Amino acid sequence: MRDQLTALASSLVAIDSVNPDLVPGGAGEGEIARFVATWCESRGLETRADEIAPGRWNVVAVARGSGGGRTLMLNAHMDTVGVAGMEGALEPRVSDGRLYGRGAYDMKTSLAALLLAGAHAQGLGLRGDVVLCAVADEEVGSIGTTAVAEAWEADAAIVTEPTEERVAVAHRGFVWLEVETTGRAAHGSRPDLGIDAIAKMGHVLVGLEQLDRSLRAAPSHDLLGSGSLHASLVEGGVELSTYPDRCLLQAERRTIPGESPEAVAAEIQAIVDRAAAGDPEFQAEVRTTFVREPFEVDRGEPVVQSVLRHGATTLGREPEVVGVPFWADAAILSAAGIPTVVYGPAGEGAHADVEWVDLGSATRCAETYLAVAAELCA
Repeated sequence: MRDQLTALASSLVAIDSVNPDLVPGGAGEGEIARFVATWCESRGLETRADEIAPGRWNVVAVARGSGGGRTLMLNAHMDTVGVAGMEGALEPRVSDGRLYGRGAYDMKTSLAALLLAGAHAQGLGLRGDVVLCAVADEEVGSIGTTAVAEAWEADAAIVTEPTEERVAVAHRGFVWLEVETTGRAAHGSRPDLGIDAIAKMGHVLVGLEQLDRSLRAAPSHDLLGSGSLHASLVEGGVELSTYPDRCLLQAERRTIPGESPEAVAAEIQAIVDRAAAGDPEFQAEVRTTFVREPFEVDRGEPVVQSVLRHGATTLGREPEVVGVPFWADAAILSAAGIPTVVYGPAGEGAHADVEWVDLGSATRCAETYLAVAAELCA
């Protein structure tokens, strides 16, 4: 299977699929979706391609079972981040067992692995279906997996994001927030008239730093540790000789299972309230702008146990059970009621100028996906 995997992954890496919501003018998923759909159709898989937003495509292909068995969903995204700064980003290169190129690790080789697993599953005489999801837009809004979760049902799922062949049963979520302080514009020579909105934001920034320290000092999750908080962007002011009448802070709060968006907003509001209590001129508003929930699956779920068993066989040792710090589409499938695990190959360089995947690791993952399908969909 390794030669097949190398050839298919190389073909996928050579197709530009930069997410246009990350990089204006990015190619999007149109061309790669056509390639994936054609490949699946040529292998006899029931295939459909859906334009879920202008220029943004999903491909779902099904290795149809005879009926009466469980359905396993395998998920990978087709979009990539940009290629600025990379040398030969769309020129796949194999060296020392590694495939190099944009998307090789994140996550076109995983896509190749699940496609091969699904194609091979057709010859196993399964009762259940194996549903292969090549989705759009994971790098920004995850509209691809959101559309899949609304339209398809499954008894279990594997999101094939790279995990270094570790079985990921939890990942962090995040909440994006804005804090806007209000001042009063005035000439720089008139401190009696002006209120400095940027200086007022300083109280908020100190509070954010203190909250982050307290969160990380008290880890409560056995795999993920604690949540965290950082100030991401600050803007305000119009010129040197004018008191700024507004300052906008954008912050990110990473969350662990059990931490709700409402509780996070309340944490930030408490910082603002403390600042206002000691300063009658302090005015600020807190807004939540975007939420991605954390993810956790029961380790006793059949899909988790199956990946552990078959991963041990292909890997030659028990895979480590972990939580991963990054967010993944697993949270969307889990929220739709599909028990989901994250399991994928080893490599390096997601979003970096040098990106590669270990082809031996990716081949083992493909074999594991096929073995899990053979067990769960029998």
